[in-house]
Amino acid sequence: MTGWLEGKRALIVGAGSGIGRAVVDAYLDEGAQVGVLERDTAKCEKLRIDLPGVVVVEGDATVFADNVSAVTATAEEFGGVDTLVNCVGIFDFYKGIRDIPTDKLVDAFSEMYTTNVLSHLQSVKAALPELEKHAGASIVLAESASSFYPGRGGVLYVSSKFAVRGLVTTLAYELAPRIRVNGVAPGGTLNTDLRGLDSLGSTADRLDDNPDRARQLAARTPLNVALSGIDHAWSFVFFASDRSRGITGGATHPDGGFGIGAPKPNTH
Repeated sequence: MTGWLEGKRALIVGAGSGIGRAVVDAYLDEGAQVGVLERDTAKCEKLRIDLPGVVVVEGDATVFADNVSAVTATAEEFGGVDTLVNCVGIFDFYKGIRDIPTDKLVDAFSEMYTTNVLSHLQSVKAALPELEKHAGASIVLAESASSFYPGRGGVLYVSSKFAVRGLVTTLAYELAPRIRVNGVAPGGTLNTDLRGLDSLGSTADRLDDNPDRARQLAARTPLNVALSGIDHAWSFVFFASDRSRGITGGATHPDGGFGIGAPKPNTH
């Protein structure tokens, strides 16, 4: 049996850890050829050691030229790029409008939107000439439960993720019928390296550092599950596959049922 992505040539942006790395592994398992763009030097070296068949480009997803370099390297190695995935993001650790100092707001806004929104646009802009060459091309962007519901991030994170949801919708409309565009909207995720904002002094803070995180994640979902990157990766596989050829502007919600309401009391 062949994999769901046999013959696909994918560029995955933000692939060094967490959901992005899980997507790399799932795409390889399903038969895709994979290139990555990753900013962190140590993560790039680990990818090269662990996955010698993957094209690894070190660069910043918010920079157009770095995205072009990754597209070019991947296309030259595999004869094209027909799938683009972007998993880049940073977090604001639930800071509301009252929590952000007035003199930090502009810098924090710029940093959040440059990383969480502009990086997606730069990746799409750089990959578009290559994607348009290939029938069945697709783009999959990492949204979030925060793209649909408040409360799982602060004012900057949630609004930036709503913006990514807007990108999925408008790009799907603009790029049809040649290219499909969909989003994956995970809930809270274990084993990620999601960090905070430099402008707010929180780049050393990681969501996953909380030792009780698995229990907390499970407790707020109706399914009582704490999901990891690999749980989300299969949604990225589906949207890149020809099995989803009739879907664009859509989203999956691997969030344990977070969107349907509070968990039921445990009566067992």
